[in-house]
Amino acid sequence: MKTLLVLFSYHHKNTEKIANVFAKVLDAQVKTPLEINPENLREYDLVGFGSGIYSAQHHTSLFDLVDKLPPVTSRKAFIFSTSAIQGEAKVAKDHSLLREKLQSKGYLIVGEFSCKGFNTNSFLKYFGGMNKGRPNAEDLKHAEDFAQNLTHNI
Repeated sequence: MKTLLVLFSYHHKNTEKIANVFAKVLDAQVKTPLEINPENLREYDLVGFGSGIYSAQHHTSLFDLVDKLPPVTSRKAFIFSTSAIQGEAKVAKDHSLLREKLQSKGYLIVGEFSCKGFNTNSFLKYFGGMNKGRPNAEDLKHAEDFAQNLTHNI
């Protein structure tokens, strides 16, 4: 299975840590949205799209890429993120716009993953940040389990 991870990870490289676990398990390439030719995504059996969560959604560079993608038929994709605050409803909402855009292009979303990430945005930097040390070993293990489940269920 040819797999690509499209990743934007900036401040503390939280999401990059998760993507590296996915890449190892899935034997995937990791590229930034700016390194992608939208036409070339058709070469992949599975594409993961991920970033930190900024103002309750993925980074704008992912949306810019997805907007340029040609329509596909039932191509498989998954979504991942790191964020300061977790919870099933929160993650579903944070992922909703990216999920909708990918589905509108014809992608079948086969899974979604999110975990806490270290956050020093805005006023949090004055208090030492939030979720220091995250993603931690347990988060990385959950990421590994998620990626292994993808290989078994696709």
